[in-house]
Amino acid sequence: MFTGIVQGMAEVVAIDKKEAFQTHTIRLPESMSAGLEIGASVSHNGCCLTVTKIAGEHISFDLMQATLKLTNLGALQIGDVVNVERAAKFGDEIGGHSMSGHVSLVATISDVIDTPNNRTIWFELPEESMKYVLAKGYIGLDGCSLTIGEVEGRLFSVHLIPETLQRTLFGKRKVGDRINVEFDPQTQAIVDTVERVLAAKHIS
Repeated sequence: MFTGIVQGMAEVVAIDKKEAFQTHTIRLPESMSAGLEIGASVSHNGCCLTVTKIAGEHISFDLMQATLKLTNLGALQIGDVVNVERAAKFGDEIGGHSMSGHVSLVATISDVIDTPNNRTIWFELPEESMKYVLAKGYIGLDGCSLTIGEVEGRLFSVHLIPETLQRTLFGKRKVGDRINVEFDPQTQAIVDTVERVLAAKHIS
């Protein structure tokens, strides 16, 4: 489980591509890697990955074909950086909202609006996915727990403060970038349940 509070960014220093499989290695400073062990979970842009090798600050992870296709991790190149969060421990403060690290799909940035001391980013999703996007609700974007601002058709926005822009990739994101999305599981469960109930009533 993750809290959606990104701890920092890590550089991708090596990528070993094989058929339908990939291993990538990030440089994780000691401040974020202390106590890390093989088998531990670390979120990369909101995607839960398992540590497979530790060599000092260089930490390796394996990515299966499904992960490479479903998330933005398959497009990474050496020198890119990813948002990183270590798995939450029992008793940790939940500063964002509970996240599983299971990416639902990828959204595309459609607009970026910079104003003094904050940035508004608009995202586009497939129409069928917008039922899980509610104004003032939670959403996970590249591992960040964020509050949804406005919702218009297939678009929604989030408003980002300087701390988020400095600590995460959102300070560098631009129009056209693809962002990992994890819907709030409680919202998803409620929407799906209501749909099933209404469908059952219609049939009966």
